[in-house]
Amino acid sequence: MSPPSQPGRERRALWRSPLRGPWLTSVLGLVLLLGIPVLFVTGLLSYAAYNPDLSPVNDKTPDKGLLGFYLFSWPTHPSWLYRVTQGVHVTLGVVLVPVLLAKLWSVVPKLFERPPVRSLGHGLERLSLLALVGGGIFEFATGVLNVQLDYIFPGSFYPLHFYGAWIFMGAVVVHVALRFPRMVRSLKGRDLRAELRTPVSRTRPEPLDDSGLVSPDPAPPTMSRRGALGMVGAGSAALLVVTAGQSIGGPLRETALLAPHNREPGRGPNGFQINKTAAAVGISTRDTGSAWRLVLRGGDRELVLTRQQVLRLPQHGASLPIACVEGWSTPDQRWEGVRLADLAALVGHHDQPPGVLVESVQRHGSFRTVALRDNQVRDPRSLLALKVNGADLSPDHGYPARIIVPGAPGVQNTKWVGRLSFGETV
Repeated sequence: MSPPSQPGRERRALWRSPLRGPWLTSVLGLVLLLGIPVLFVTGLLSYAAYNPDLSPVNDKTPDKGLLGFYLFSWPTHPSWLYRVTQGVHVTLGVVLVPVLLAKLWSVVPKLFERPPVRSLGHGLERLSLLALVGGGIFEFATGVLNVQLDYIFPGSFYPLHFYGAWIFMGAVVVHVALRFPRMVRSLKGRDLRAELRTPVSRTRPEPLDDSGLVSPDPAPPTMSRRGALGMVGAGSAALLVVTAGQSIGGPLRETALLAPHNREPGRGPNGFQINKTAAAVGISTRDTGSAWRLVLRGGDRELVLTRQQVLRLPQHGASLPIACVEGWSTPDQRWEGVRLADLAALVGHHDQPPGVLVESVQRHGSFRTVALRDNQVRDPRSLLALKVNGADLSPDHGYPARIIVPGAPGVQNTKWVGRLSFGETV
């Protein structure tokens, strides 16, 4: 007996792959179901690390409202926390790209169903599918572009990616609620180990059902499901190899062929990664030469210091990495300079120093000014660094002075510092 007529059956005949079906879609969906929540949580942690509820200076999403309910004071212990969370976020996001593309391929017949809406419930499901597919493509595309330092999206990356993540995750929750029982049934319906042992010659289409995924007129197989899953897995593994090295560092950095920071920029004490050079943001010797001054403010007190005077203050060291939102990081570097808490004491904040507004002499570009919390100022490893690995900072690393704070995103380790205002975070 032939199967009953189904809406859109003639159109689904255009998609003739014998591999498509609820089981393959469910396998790919299960991988994404495990990976996407990790991406979402590490992304929220990255947002928290910027301390966006501390000050409008830091907050690139001021209209976040209830979406910022979870924000907390980002800790300085352990010092590698942001390096790990953001490394996982970026690397996992890149690794999941082949899985996402394969999942979209597996459900493409559903995107062209006719009629597009058959009932109110079906319409709501289609709307959630639009948010799911559109949100997924948007989030992965903007994330990959950000990793490549290609800021070609129509607006700031931070609010676009932040709000997009909430829309995408909301669509994921709705989709899972609607489809999880069917996914479980589909996964139970076929044995994974048996499928992985099935060659092309014995590959058969899944039974025609009401899922809309199985072709009513399948073409002869040219690849087994084992081959399809293997191709997706190989793509993810290859992306892992050519991406993860930028976060791990060391000799593996050169394996990160798709990362913009896959080579050390030079040798010597200052031979480690940067995102922006002094020349790129208009920093000249006029800004950082003998006329440079460090201005310290605390309430109605102000102190102006030359670099030599700063060098005569008690110097301390800290071994800390730099980690950036694009997923790259450096190994620990040995920084030397004056503790932020000691600088706060010079302008009257001897006990329990408050947060600080850090201003760079940089004239243009983002993050010229950042706000640090009190817990960051009080950490003894938080420094106004003057040297790194035994040498003066290079111009590209922030000479004559820069901030280095344990666990903070790289952009909060402000370079070319000109003013520190303690007790001011707005």
